[in-house]
Amino acid sequence: MYFEFAVLFYITFTLRKNDRNMKKRILFLIAVYFWFFIMFVLQKPLFMLFHWDIYGKIPLMEWFSVMWNGRPLDFSMAAYLTAIPALFVVATVYLQKKWWIPVYRVYFAIVSFVVAAITLGDAVLYSYWGFRIDATPLFYLTSPADAVASIPAWETVLIVFLIFVYAALLLWPMWRLSGKTGSWQRPKKSILSFACLLLLAASLFIPIRGGFTVSTMNVGKVYFSDRMALNHAAINPVFSLMSSLSKSEDFSSQYRFFEPEKADVIFEPLRGGGPSVYPADSLQWVKARPNVLLIVLESFSGVAMESLGGIPGVMPNLEKIASEGILFTNFYANSFRTDRGLTSILSGYPAQPTASIMKYPAKSQSLPGISKSLRKAGYDTQFLYGGDADFTNMRSYFISMGMDNIVCDRDFPLSQRLSKWGVPDDVTFEKFYSLIKEQSREPFMKMFLTLSSHEPFDVPMNRLEDKYLNSIAYTDSCVGDFVEKLKRLPVWDNTLIVFVADHAKRYPQNVENHDIVRHHIPMVWAGGAVKRPLVVDEYLSQMDLAATLLAQLHIPYDDFTFSKNLTDSTKEHFVFYAFPDGFGFVDKDGAAVYDCASQSILIGQNDSNAIHLNKGKAYLQKLYDDLARR
Repeated sequence: MYFEFAVLFYITFTLRKNDRNMKKRILFLIAVYFWFFIMFVLQKPLFMLFHWDIYGKIPLMEWFSVMWNGRPLDFSMAAYLTAIPALFVVATVYLQKKWWIPVYRVYFAIVSFVVAAITLGDAVLYSYWGFRIDATPLFYLTSPADAVASIPAWETVLIVFLIFVYAALLLWPMWRLSGKTGSWQRPKKSILSFACLLLLAASLFIPIRGGFTVSTMNVGKVYFSDRMALNHAAINPVFSLMSSLSKSEDFSSQYRFFEPEKADVIFEPLRGGGPSVYPADSLQWVKARPNVLLIVLESFSGVAMESLGGIPGVMPNLEKIASEGILFTNFYANSFRTDRGLTSILSGYPAQPTASIMKYPAKSQSLPGISKSLRKAGYDTQFLYGGDADFTNMRSYFISMGMDNIVCDRDFPLSQRLSKWGVPDDVTFEKFYSLIKEQSREPFMKMFLTLSSHEPFDVPMNRLEDKYLNSIAYTDSCVGDFVEKLKRLPVWDNTLIVFVADHAKRYPQNVENHDIVRHHIPMVWAGGAVKRPLVVDEYLSQMDLAATLLAQLHIPYDDFTFSKNLTDSTKEHFVFYAFPDGFGFVDKDGAAVYDCASQSILIGQNDSNAIHLNKGKAYLQKLYDDLARR
């Protein structure tokens, strides 16, 4: 919208009527710019059609609103992609050669393929993640097989085909336009033309920046509705990815809500860590220094557990185990992905909206860890996963967390790697049982990450019609068999089992990524080391497991800056969770869920909403301060 005004200004005041060569250059840039813009605008209804289950019942006028309100990002991204051709056009004032034709065509071919891949990839991933594409998928491409394991093979083939079709459609008119650049001649007034074309190219910075206001272009500028799905549809996926990449490592400048001194004051009562406080006898839930089995359940959600207010009959085994052990009813995930959930569970470190600390081994190795602390206290440590332990830098993280031994897919025969993610849970639970049975040294700590309840939910059982719930039921059956067998071993009496989900699933489909219920997950403590059955209703999250567990074992947890010991009455107990470019802050008195892109409150509960919002902002700011320092 700014670029075209600059074009008109140039035509009106500098373009001579008989200078056809300048006209050709100007019209070429106009065509390129508006072709990109039009394609970005048309992408929005296509995205909504692709997700008809979400947008099918939305009135037609809202579809037009999505396209209209999404224009700022489309203008901006069109300007980004036109900038290099514009510089080429400036150069052609003095360099008129036919080799410009392949130069333009190579550029447009690369851009078309990249835009098509981002657009189609974004449309597919939205079905699984519920947010527009950011830097997160690129992190998983280090293990391509695992990155696409959630997507059925036929769908992968179809997506690749559609990428090439979309790229061809995007490229075709620009390919033809490029063929005409070889016939351009030098304009009559070369110096003036060069200066004006350079000014015209520079004017692209205006839509790139987003105008002349204080705020620069950002994803939040297209938010217009109280329905987050409509805001998501208005986002330009290429801009979203580029914006995420540009700030993925600039931690010290992100989320600056307060002056540092004020953030420190708000954060101080929210701080976790030491000095370590060990529970009195009435709050001592487990026997002294038991063996610890930490079982992380892939995608187990509170909506699938009846005792948490969820669907009955999905996980009867975990329900039974919970009735005999300790059930935490208000327990929440800190994020929506496994890599972020693992660092919250093991290191007591909050998840980040725009990053994953596991991606940065130099930073993640500086984190504390439950296994680190237990190893220092004399525990033997081991990690088991039926998939690729190198996915998302897991191996480097677990080694730095003090895991003496890592068992993964390569330790199983090829005949047992039956699922797209690796070895199914019935086989890995059997392996886990064998490792415990063969363990000669005590105390020990073993951690096990399940995988069968991950998309595409292909499991060797068909008890429930819904594929996700059926996969949960399958893993639950494995849990039940494992516990019953473990009870018959002598080690049972002095073993604590901690069942905790890595994150929840966006289920049912109408649940938004930012919703509080989206992060509600089960945590159950079981085993012969549990002194008595108990139901805990306090609000806590994955990152509080570390301090709470270590306190029960009378092991110091001073270095866990963010993890809070649930039995320490001097600490505020709350939940902090992150979703793409936003956060939630929840406690027994209320909640505030905030979208940083649109700078708007998505959920506010009770009159103390402003207090919760400031606490969440300060907490996020201090988290990124800590992330930058590591």
